[in-house]
This record gives sequence, C-alpha cells and structure tokens, in this order.
Amino acid sequence: MVRVNKLTEEWLGRLALGHPEDSHSTQRSIVRWLLGPASEGFEQLSPEKFNLVCQSIEYRYRLFQTGYRHLRPGQSYQELIQRLSRPLLLRHKIRAWVNLSRDRQRSVGEIIQEVIQDMMRSDRYLAEQLRWIATCTPQTQLRSQLMLASIEEYCWRPVRNQPLIYYRFVNYLRSGQRSGITQVPAGELIQIISEELAPGSVEESLSLLDAEAWNRYQAEQNTLEQQLQRTQIKHALSTYLGRQIGPEAVTWLNLYLQGLTPENIALHLNWPVKRVYRLREQVVYHALKGFALKEQPAMVLDWLKTSLIDHSFGLTPGQWQAFWQHLSSQEQAILQGLQAELSLPAIASNLAIRPKQVQQHWVDLYLRAQEQRS
Repeated sequence: MVRVNKLTEEWLGRLALGHPEDSHSTQRSIVRWLLGPASEGFEQLSPEKFNLVCQSIEYRYRLFQTGYRHLRPGQSYQELIQRLSRPLLLRHKIRAWVNLSRDRQRSVGEIIQEVIQDMMRSDRYLAEQLRWIATCTPQTQLRSQLMLASIEEYCWRPVRNQPLIYYRFVNYLRSGQRSGITQVPAGELIQIISEELAPGSVEESLSLLDAEAWNRYQAEQNTLEQQLQRTQIKHALSTYLGRQIGPEAVTWLNLYLQGLTPENIALHLNWPVKRVYRLREQVVYHALKGFALKEQPAMVLDWLKTSLIDHSFGLTPGQWQAFWQHLSSQEQAILQGLQAELSLPAIASNLAIRPKQVQQHWVDLYLRAQEQRS
C-alpha cells in the first residue's frame, strides 16, 4: 500500500493547503473518492499505467473543483447540464432530433437531463459509483457534489473518438420512439435526410454535424493535458535538480523557462556569465542523462512523444527499421525486454549482465535514436 499511502498524504496536504476551511473528515472523504474503489490494485500497476492513474485523479479533482465544489445541490445539477451541453456536435444532433420530433419546444438541456436520468437508472458503473460515494462520506451535500463530478468525468470518456454522452444519447433515442414524424399525409412521399452517413452498420456511421467544432474541443483537451504534464515534469525536475546540484539550479531553471538568455540570467542573479554557462551545462547533463532517462523516463518520454513502447523513440517506421538493423543482438534483446515491460534486473538476468549495464545501454540507445531522428 506504499503508493496508496503516498497519494493519500500528498492529496491531504494539497487539500489542507488549498481549503483549510474544510474539516479533516471532509478532506479524507474527498481523497478517498479521488483514489476510487480499486486503489488496492495500484501496487501491481506498471510505472506508466500508474502515471496515467495519477493524471486521471488530477483530472477528476479539477472537474470537482472547477464545477461543483462551492455550489449548492440544485446549482451543481444545473452546472452539470450546462457543461454537458457545450459540445456543438452533441447540441446539433439533439436539435436535429427535436426538429423531427413531435415536441419541437424542448431544449438541449432538457434532453440532456433525460439522458442523464436514463443513465442513472440503467448504467451499472454509475450505480457502483453511487454506492462507493456513500461509503466515502455521510454528508449529503458532499455526496451530491462528488456524484455530479463522477457523472461528468464518465460522460467525457472517449469512445471511438467521441464522448460517451454522445452514444448514451443515441441509445436513449433507440430505446424510445425512433420516428420524429407522427402524421404522414396519405399519397405523399416524404424523404428525411439524415445528418449521418452509415456505410455499413450503425456503429460505423459518420456524423456530418460540425466535426470541426469537435476537433477544436479535442485540441483544447490535448492542450490542457500537455500543460498538466508540463507542470508535473517541471515540479519533478526542480526537485531532482535541487537534490543533485542545489537551489541555484532550480533558480536557473525557472528563469530559463521564462525565456531569459544566459546574459539576462547573469544580470538577474548578479553572476558572471561564465558561471551561468557552467551551471547550464550541469543542468542539461543531469536533466537529460539523470532525470529524463533514469529518474522519470516514462513521464518525460511520453510527454516528448519519444517513448519506446508507444512512439518507437519518435522514429518513423523507416527510421526505426534502419535503426534496428544496426543494433547488436544484445541491444535488440534489451529493447525487446523493455517493450515487453520487463524490469531491468529481469533483462540483466536473461543476458547475464548487471542491471546498471542494461541502464547504460538504454541511455545510449535512446541518444543514438534521437541523433538518427535529427
């Protein structure tokens, strides 16, 4: 339970610092909800998957904090409906259905409410979340806030590049009256032009409604994710540099990230320029060969899109093929072991070498791949 205890203490510290007005029991309830009912399995996760879990916890807290934390139950529910009604793709689809339905006065918000109520009645995941939240806190208002945040997080989960709420709306239509026209004049032919193209099955249908708006929404989400990763990496790198070099390295990093040149940094710190350049060389060495490739390789390389498993060191298929052909059999075995997510000691045991040698080979292979990429 090392990871769970560490996350619990970290989040309790954040809540105590950010919301000192909350009682300790309230803070513990929020942290328990953030970690979820499956926190016992955190210890068995690989570092990459555990990092994803930490990011999802951060995302869930951001939804709770920005959307529901300080609102009363009635206001929180209206906030949920408004937030789920924002994607233009879903709004246009609902309006197209309303225009073909019997009651053309219904709003997008009313339809979203019906979809959410249908999900609450039939969705097993939300039922499990409701039971879990009941064990987290006895406070009625906090239960409501946590449940609404859980619903929003669940509705935004991507399914085939579209949010789950989109498919729940489609299922809601299928379970009700599918036809939007009730009185068909005899002897006349009515043609309804759909906003979807269905080349094969319903699951393969393509919406023609405002795909550009949905792409913008996805781009915004990706930007937020990149910013979150950048903040996490900056914090972790600052801690590492402070431990390896000293506080002056952290000061240099903060000024460098503000876009200052070495000369401006020297003026700001009242240092000789040569001292700034020497410190820069130290920081670059420790940041690349220590932090990025040994201390936090999964976090940094995933952010840079140069991880081995998901991005093949950032190489194109042709570059990867050429890179692979120039490797020795031992180097190929090391990469195959890393792709299979074996630990360094396990790879070292298979190759009859020391784990430190495996790590040195890994650093060398990554740097060679980046040279070929350049």
